[in-house]
Amino acid sequence: MTTRRHRHRKTFWQRWKKRWWLVPIALVSIASLALAGIQFGAIGWITNAVTPFAGGCSDTRPVVIAADPSIAPTLTAVAADFDAAEGNCTSTEVRSLLSADTAALFASGASGDLDAWVPDSAAWLDRVESMASSLGRTAPELEITDYVASTPVVLATSAAQVSTLGDEPLSWGSLLSGTVATLLPDPEASTASLAGLAQLKSVSSAEDPRQFAGAMLAIGKTIPQSTEEAFELAAEAAVPTVVITTEREVAAYNTASPSSPVVAVYPSDGTVELTYPFVEIVGAGSDADAAGAAGTDASSAVAADSAETDDSSKLLTAFAAATRSSVELLAGEGFRDADGGGALRVTGVPEVATEAKPTADAAVQIEILRSWSVLTLRSRLLVVIDVSGSMLDPANNGLRRIDVFQLAAGEALSKFSGEAELGVWAFSQNRIGTQDWEPLSPIEPLSDPAHVAQINGVVASLPDQIYGYTGLYDTILAAVKHVKEDYDPSKINSVLLITDGYNEDDDGISLDALLKSLKELEDPTQPVPVILIGFGPDTDLESMTEIAQSTGGAAYSATVPEDLGKVLVDALSQRSCRPNCT
Repeated sequence: MTTRRHRHRKTFWQRWKKRWWLVPIALVSIASLALAGIQFGAIGWITNAVTPFAGGCSDTRPVVIAADPSIAPTLTAVAADFDAAEGNCTSTEVRSLLSADTAALFASGASGDLDAWVPDSAAWLDRVESMASSLGRTAPELEITDYVASTPVVLATSAAQVSTLGDEPLSWGSLLSGTVATLLPDPEASTASLAGLAQLKSVSSAEDPRQFAGAMLAIGKTIPQSTEEAFELAAEAAVPTVVITTEREVAAYNTASPSSPVVAVYPSDGTVELTYPFVEIVGAGSDADAAGAAGTDASSAVAADSAETDDSSKLLTAFAAATRSSVELLAGEGFRDADGGGALRVTGVPEVATEAKPTADAAVQIEILRSWSVLTLRSRLLVVIDVSGSMLDPANNGLRRIDVFQLAAGEALSKFSGEAELGVWAFSQNRIGTQDWEPLSPIEPLSDPAHVAQINGVVASLPDQIYGYTGLYDTILAAVKHVKEDYDPSKINSVLLITDGYNEDDDGISLDALLKSLKELEDPTQPVPVILIGFGPDTDLESMTEIAQSTGGAAYSATVPEDLGKVLVDALSQRSCRPNCT
């Protein structure tokens, strides 16, 4: 502009004499341009005063979104583009928060400054309501605006172990039966794990709930706290081991650890997918709005608040739509699109999507989670075994009663985690002088291989321990006192007594005396339930039930000794419903 004006002045002064008649016209033109300049300058000043920033925004609205860590980086990238788009006038903060932690926040009745939430499953909304109800709180109103991404649940193992899984197709059924070792990151925090448990339940027997309970006991022996930990444990396992996880977790792990990749295997009997909802926190920020409106006309404040809420909702809906449409960005992070489609080009998963169904109903998942929390309660357990002479009597299958017990004990022991503590006593009349019980192994952690070996040795030696009559009542009282001595409030402290008979020690305490003593020992802060299992035709189930219920325990009967293993599963799985289990 400067150069052009300079040339224009030079030409004018050189030629003015020849074109003097242009002077009046030029003066009029200059005056018109000057006036126009003043007008344009005023308009520009006004415009800049109102919208001095790029995109025409005088101010930006803060938007705060809580997102599961698996999708938080993706949303952060979406937010950058969304904030830069003309007319949005937003400043978006994406907070990476575990879905479990955010759900707990909402269940407490608080939402803080959050405007929206993207968990890894819509099931979290039901869990928020369930947790809030148990806390006696009212959760914020949550509304799903859209679904923005998905990822199927898969079974993953190290690339080195894929070829050792065998010729049989990998399925949920093979996990249920225990033919394939399985690791499950804590389902309290992992939605993929909970969805996987729901799949296991869907293929289990509806007539025999012990099948699913037994599978959860076995899987719950080791509970990794993260998917990364589970992948590492699977790679180090002595036998082929799979991890219940998602495509996205496989993709993320392989991106971070390219030298030790894992491979996603898809169950032959189908799978489900996690779908990420975009959840609006209805009325977020309304408290602040109300405070700001204090002292103003009430109707005006309500109208303003309603208008702002509508604007906020439209803005969040637009953000959800922007996320959903960011297909390439989602695929780059290992996600399928919200409808389960899209192509991936990441190590460990196929490019083309595998067909997947929606996850189980949230109510089903919540019930499974309750069962899981009971079955995986860490135990401090004293097992008391009847070694009276009748244990050598034959069972219906040609084995002796003690042989049947040994088989069941080995199966039951395999279901306990290393975090459990277990000890063993044997009992029959006058084992040590006039004492009816004999400690064979102290209550110590099963994480100690030497202790596990000792218990296995005790179980193997039981046939050689058998003699005498059944000294039941004195043994029960002594066992409860022993467990109370070193009570661990972080665990379920209990006595598990297995017998094939009834009390035969006439020199010991009576049933009434036992019940009275147990009542005197009762302490609600240190409960020690007694679980009694009778097997064979000679057990006194009536007295056993009375004893068990007086301690908050339960009595079980294995009509035939072969049912002992199933009853042991019942004894562990019904810890939350006693004494009113059905």
